[in-house]
This record gives sequence, C-alpha cells and structure tokens, in this order.
Amino acid sequence: MTGPVDAHPVTGLDDVVHQRVRLGILTIAHEARRVEFGFLRTQLELTAGNLSQHLGVLETAGLVDVEKGYAGKRGRTWITLTAAGNAALAAEIARLKQLIARVETTTEAP
Repeated sequence: MTGPVDAHPVTGLDDVVHQRVRLGILTIAHEARRVEFGFLRTQLELTAGNLSQHLGVLETAGLVDVEKGYAGKRGRTWITLTAAGNAALAAEIARLKQLIARVETTTEAP
C-alpha cells in the first residue's frame, strides 16, 4: 500500500482478495494446502461456472495455481495457493484485524 502512514485500514483492502467468494477460496486453499474444485464448489455453494470465473481472477493475479489431472478415470482440478496468494491473504487478514480493532475500541458514536 502506498499513501499516508495513518491512512484508514480500509484503504489497504485488496479488491481481488476481499471479494467474498475469492476470500473464501483463498482461506480454504490456505487451510487445505491443496483443494479440489468440487470441494470448493460445495463449501462455497457456487455453480461450477461461477467458481471458474473467480478462480480465473485469482490465477491471473498470481494468487493461486490451478492444476488439472485425473483421479482414476475422472478429471479433477486442484487449487493451491502461491507464495503471493499466501502473502495477499495474510495482508488482507491483517487489515481486517485493524478494522476490527478500530471498531472494538471506538466508544458509542455521538
């Protein structure tokens, strides 16, 4: 992030990462280390097409790797976080924690 040191934490949120579905993908992939497309689709309650679009955004940004292969005779797609993906997720979580801290320490509004 560039800008004033005292900028509001919301200014550092990454639109690619912060979107609800993409944040879910990154979080699940972080937890699982390697996650299958069908598992993500079920967990996030998405259509295959919708999930594919979000994965495309994350892959283009260099945050995930998408690997196609076979498990037996069935085609499978696996998703893993890249180093950049791990860093982007960590930065997003840090910003969200800053936002939460500001809310929790704020007294009642006038």
